[in-house]
Amino acid sequence: MSKYLILIRHGEAAERESDQTDFDRFLTGNGVQAVSNLGRHLSNKNTQPDIIITSPAVRAFGTAQLVAEQLNYDSARIHNNEEIYEASVRTLLQVVNQLKEEWNSVLLVGHNPSISYLAEYITEAEIGDMSPGSAAQISFELDKWPQISAGTGTLLEYTPASKLTEGE
Repeated sequence: MSKYLILIRHGEAAERESDQTDFDRFLTGNGVQAVSNLGRHLSNKNTQPDIIITSPAVRAFGTAQLVAEQLNYDSARIHNNEEIYEASVRTLLQVVNQLKEEWNSVLLVGHNPSISYLAEYITEAEIGDMSPGSAAQISFELDKWPQISAGTGTLLEYTPASKLTEGE
């Protein structure tokens, strides 16, 4: 059976306040709207991930929750993975390679630049800098997550948040 991976860059985050860590930055109003639109877009494509995995950073977890809501995915099942926050491409690839075999469809929420670099690395597609709240939908004609490496995926769709409207 093939594998399906959706890589999402968290939505637009507020500037860091003087007494706030980068980890604690939250989504802006525009970020919330854009991510909700992205979730609706994925729902309209009948996207049903087996698991949603996210960086525990406030803006990434908020993104995962909003997308989950649009997909009617139980947000209590969202898995926080601390390795994703400030991850290198190598670390993100290890996270993907270590996914449970029973999961065939995984949605992963992370940060730039590594989320963009990973999408390009595993698809060899020119995506560029993934904008906040965007998604790269990737399929693999592979049976096992550890088989995923350079060029093994096919980019099905890159969806920048800016291209979506409220009705999608």
